[in-house]
Amino acid sequence: MVNHWERPGWKPDTRAFYWMLVPDSEPFAAQVLECQKALEHLRFDAVNRASLHLTLGRVGDAGTLSQAALRSLGAAARDAVPASFDLVAVPLTASTGAIRYSVAPWHPILELHTALGAAGERHGITQGRTAASLRPHIGIAYCNRPVPTDAVRASISPLRSLPPVLMRIHEVQLVELRRRDNSYTWTTIHRIPLQ
Repeated sequence: MVNHWERPGWKPDTRAFYWMLVPDSEPFAAQVLECQKALEHLRFDAVNRASLHLTLGRVGDAGTLSQAALRSLGAAARDAVPASFDLVAVPLTASTGAIRYSVAPWHPILELHTALGAAGERHGITQGRTAASLRPHIGIAYCNRPVPTDAVRASISPLRSLPPVLMRIHEVQLVELRRRDNSYTWTTIHRIPLQ
């Protein structure tokens, strides 16, 4: 695995707007903590409870969008979002730079992504990625140095038998995301209730 914090295009002072789903589920948070404790020996950067998120898409850099554009985008999104939906968080896998939960089903996430993209395009704001390129997941620990995959695979294998966790998604957030040390933090610009 590689160091997540050496991603191209991100520096400590980078600020960007993103659409995110922020899980609000006590059972999910409890299981994440259980997994993080079981993986402490890997010395990854654990995602704290307040920073758990599912990234839907980048909207733009903080210096490129005006407050008026953000207000227009929020209003357009309120009129466009679909109904609330359930997701299942499935433990546990890894990517090149993080340990994460898979989520299912993808269909309502992709539908939401498409609706948000269309709302933005009506105001000249194009999302950074298409729905087809989205791979929905929730990261729980970021890799902070090169690590052999065998060690990670062996560590997460017992956790894959934990039960999936059901959660209700009732809002999407437009946030200004930034890095602080080896973590992400954000300021919420809009909370958009799903219909």
